[in-house]
Amino acid sequence: MLMNIVVPFIGNLELSGLLFFIFILCLLAVVGFEFVNGFHDTANAVATVIYTKALKPVIAIPWSGLWNFLGVFTGGIAVAMGILKLVPLDKLMSLPAEVGAYMVLSVLLASIAWNLGTWYIGIPCSSSHTMIGAMIGAGLAFTWYYGGSGVNWGKAEEIGISLVISPVIGFALAAGIMYLLRRLLSRSTLFHIPSGEHDRPPVLIRGMLIVTCTLVSFFHGSNDGQKGVGLFMLILIAFLPARYAVNLDIPDATILRELNRTEHVLYRASITDKDNGPAYQKLISEIEAGKSGLAKKNPSEKNQAYAFRRTIEEIVSSLKQIHKDPKYHPGHGALRLLDISSKNLLKITDFAPLWVIMVISLSLGLGTMIGWKRIVVTIGEKIGNEHLNYAQGATSEVVAASTIGLSTAFGLPVSTTHVLSSGIAGAMIASGGKGNLNNTTLKNIGIAWVLTLPVSIALAFGLFMLLHLLI
Repeated sequence: MLMNIVVPFIGNLELSGLLFFIFILCLLAVVGFEFVNGFHDTANAVATVIYTKALKPVIAIPWSGLWNFLGVFTGGIAVAMGILKLVPLDKLMSLPAEVGAYMVLSVLLASIAWNLGTWYIGIPCSSSHTMIGAMIGAGLAFTWYYGGSGVNWGKAEEIGISLVISPVIGFALAAGIMYLLRRLLSRSTLFHIPSGEHDRPPVLIRGMLIVTCTLVSFFHGSNDGQKGVGLFMLILIAFLPARYAVNLDIPDATILRELNRTEHVLYRASITDKDNGPAYQKLISEIEAGKSGLAKKNPSEKNQAYAFRRTIEEIVSSLKQIHKDPKYHPGHGALRLLDISSKNLLKITDFAPLWVIMVISLSLGLGTMIGWKRIVVTIGEKIGNEHLNYAQGATSEVVAASTIGLSTAFGLPVSTTHVLSSGIAGAMIASGGKGNLNNTTLKNIGIAWVLTLPVSIALAFGLFMLLHLLI
């Protein structure tokens, strides 16, 4: 019965009873992770509008859920592919599907456990930070069992820098903006602290707060939601490689035309840029291999699909190298054409079906509407020693929205929780100095921030080992 439901979306499943059960368990786990992510991180968007009386919770929560949904649905897949590239996908391709299940389940279960624990005690904690740590832990366990490199350390470093720097940027920007507002608008109603149920901000200020809440919700979806998309695609590639290792919706004729055009541009470049002729010729050989793999590609053969995927990835990597390395001089026109080719060929390997994006969008949007109050209280009441005023709420939301939006554009996961929490702290300290911060709350957030990475690594490592024994 369950198989009949999923086949129209996923395609024909050639999985045994146990593998099918594990496959469905993995899908439910990633949906559960995104659902928990929704209510765990809702406070990042709605705390300010609730505590400044701009919106009542009964309106703010569904509104934030809607824009989280739209953020995932329209945010692209750059962050999702960045998450996917953290794992040893090439090695996973050569191993049984169960190994992919060990990795996915250990990552998701570790992330859910830590997120639920920190949510229960009301401490804002980064779902991104948690998931990256869990992926490193699962990758280390993978290396323990199967050798090689279970973690793409280059990508992990890139993501790690983003996660560390973003809260610092959030704090500094919010503090700077708040300081300027206080100097320029010292008597403005922006600094009013609402009191009582009916003390609501003026129309313009209320509109500004609602807009910033909307932007944070949208960009949270476009960034955090993509992490779920990346994990969902990892499951599909691990269990159904022949269908999802490459984008079968792109016609072979279109791929062949792009490869031929790229080869022609490279051939001309090898003549005009003779110093780098051997490099161009090597890439031409890779394209010939890609054309050969395309001719042999059989949607029912996973090894052929994997081989074709690796070839396309190598071609795209070489094209990007030519584009960014100043030693290559293929000509301005050729460089532009090669850049277009790399982006077009990337769509063969970096993709997510519409139904996957829809499932994750709904999970995050629905999760946003549940369990929001614990974190909202911490964000709204306990970071500072005074109630949020309008300027502090708007400043922290503007900084969070812009930081998350830029990170999404560059394909980098970022912690919505840490950016917004640090933004509120920055706005508070610019309003009244260090004495305006609640040291106990900040200490708890700091401890959670420090512990998240090692705890999530240890949890995922242990779960991988346990699952390896049980399944």
